[in-house]
Amino acid sequence: MEISSSSSKQRSVEYKLPLGEAAATFQLAKAVCSHGFFMTAPNQWDPISQTFRRPLRLDENDDVSSSSVIVEVSQPPQSSYLILRVFDTDSLSPAHQQQLMDQVRRMLRLSEMEERNVREFHQIYAEAKASCFGRMFRSPTLFEDMVKCILVCNCQWSRTLSMAQALCELQLELQCSTSMETDKRTSTSSKIAPETPVGKEKIKRKIKSQENSRNVAKRCAEVKSAMEAEATLRVNCVKTPISTHNADIHDFVSEPSEKRDLPFDNGIGNFPIPSELATLDVDFLAKRCNLGYRAIRILRLAQGVVEGRINLRKIEEDCAETSISNYMKLNEQLGEIYGFGPFTRANVLMCLGFYHVVPSDSETLRHLNQVHGKKSTIKNIEAEIERIYGKYAPFQFLVYWSEIWSFYEERFGKPSELPSSHYKLITAANMRGKDGATKKK
Repeated sequence: MEISSSSSKQRSVEYKLPLGEAAATFQLAKAVCSHGFFMTAPNQWDPISQTFRRPLRLDENDDVSSSSVIVEVSQPPQSSYLILRVFDTDSLSPAHQQQLMDQVRRMLRLSEMEERNVREFHQIYAEAKASCFGRMFRSPTLFEDMVKCILVCNCQWSRTLSMAQALCELQLELQCSTSMETDKRTSTSSKIAPETPVGKEKIKRKIKSQENSRNVAKRCAEVKSAMEAEATLRVNCVKTPISTHNADIHDFVSEPSEKRDLPFDNGIGNFPIPSELATLDVDFLAKRCNLGYRAIRILRLAQGVVEGRINLRKIEEDCAETSISNYMKLNEQLGEIYGFGPFTRANVLMCLGFYHVVPSDSETLRHLNQVHGKKSTIKNIEAEIERIYGKYAPFQFLVYWSEIWSFYEERFGKPSELPSSHYKLITAANMRGKDGATKKK
């Protein structure tokens, strides 16, 4: 794993991630801009430089105190490796290097199993090989995938984007609050005996949770104002470089270099981990992030992970074999999680590498009716899906999504070339042609 230091003004270090056998079929823009999750915070795709960046954690144990670093991923022309540029550091330990590599591999599906899937899929569906389609972008962790699968349920895409961003903003607030609490605790003398009798601990925890939520809400307003002021400074920094920044706002702001080296341009946090959400008040979470009924589902998921009732690592390990029987087993396990209905479960299992099920919602109906000229309804949609995509087993979803993505490209332009301000335009209202015509396949 070769290492090289950056020559720009901002501290950073670069690592090479070999593509191995995937080099023949891999294109970064295709791998990232292959699913709507790449548009959701804290992911950032730069359509000009064709690079991807986001914060990644340096603690695989999901500790609330774990730190994040901004990682930028690029692919040099005609190369058999990716460049991972890590900001605000001069070096990383071998363990941290491996953690970042593993997270990038997960997002881009750079594993032996995924490579076999891509090659087999291209044999079955030649159109995908011609367009280098076959890797579905996902998150660096299963928890983030699961939460985002909740966020896509029963709402416009623009709201999904805003909810994901709000959760990242909240994570920044929680991080700031935790740092302040730690500073406060270390500045006072510690006490050996607990202040509250054991029998009252449960009540105390509930009161503390509500207190924490109120404190976070207050800090949210303060930091939002600070970030808005910072955003104004960032606009002005094109003409007048910023020489100082407010270190209390977040850890990712630094002096902009000639190469636009701000490591995280929209100034929000990382995606929250289970331990950061598990103790929050559900009403606060719903209101702060505009989650509606999704708040209790996300909260129950986070609590289940923290309490050990939901073992995400075991779920991922069980996906080493993507057989139908394994799918049924995992589908049943996911069904025991509060709020995980058929649509959400199918999307989570797709993220885990099961491609034989097409999640059915209003967008699926629209696609079948508009693109395939069907008259599908909720009652017969499963039969229609089988008639159209059954011959492509076990990759029915990949063929379906290839069609969906091609339709989006025709309607909105290539996702890899879209500015982020256009992401919210990908809504049902903008799917229909002006003349109401359909494109039959």
